[in-house]
Amino acid sequence: MIELESLHLTVEGTTARLRLDHGKANEMGRVQIGDWERVCELLEGGSVRTLITWSDRLSAKGAPIFIAGANVTERAGWSNDEVRAHVRRQRALLVRLRHAPVFHVTVVHGVALGWGTEFMIACDWRIAAPGARFSLPETGLGILPGAGGASELQTLIGPTQTLRLGMTGEPVDAEEAHRIGLVDERAAHLEAGLGRAEAMATRMASRSPTAAAAFKAAVLASIGRPPEDRRETEARAYEHCVATGEAAVGRANFAAITAGETPAWGRFDRFLP
Repeated sequence: MIELESLHLTVEGTTARLRLDHGKANEMGRVQIGDWERVCELLEGGSVRTLITWSDRLSAKGAPIFIAGANVTERAGWSNDEVRAHVRRQRALLVRLRHAPVFHVTVVHGVALGWGTEFMIACDWRIAAPGARFSLPETGLGILPGAGGASELQTLIGPTQTLRLGMTGEPVDAEEAHRIGLVDERAAHLEAGLGRAEAMATRMASRSPTAAAAFKAAVLASIGRPPEDRRETEARAYEHCVATGEAAVGRANFAAITAGETPAWGRFDRFLP
């Protein structure tokens, strides 16, 4: 198990569970970015197949909090170069988390401001509880959402909705977030969302980690590419499964797999497009 200063991570079997509960309001600062980088190292090792992230934190007034943005107050006294380097590090982290070879399910209960909304870009499946609230307030602070909000969010919700959120700072609730595609599913409450995430983790545990990771890598690498490039990426990902022996394991255990059994998949071998 890795040592983290601020994030609460547990790993059981092939599922990692990360509960957000740090700082004044789960804001993301230097310490948290360092912790997330160590989490990425774990995820890239292949022993984890599903990551579940959530927060059950409440404010002093009882309002739920997911991630209340970046820790801007820690930047007091920083030079422009320090700010630029820090935001580039944030951006690189979310790209790395997005491409981690796991199925990442997040359950949002509470405010997800700025960095919290950009965090959605790094997830594979997004579940919103009724208390979820999303917004990009950065342009009202003289900056812009620079950890993917201006470059990658449009791949989820399109340029029109991205411009709406980023230019006006208008907040959206769980229902509206689902309508525009910022989240994939709604849950009646936090516990129901976590139950859904656990059910998905159970399904992931039976999959070949090599094949599932290769599939994710091929899908992400194909976004925005011309058809011939997409097909070639898919072909190389498929052939990676053949070369690593996972396809042979699947063929040899076809009857058992269809009966609901999980074979002894081979050693994890990551496909890099």
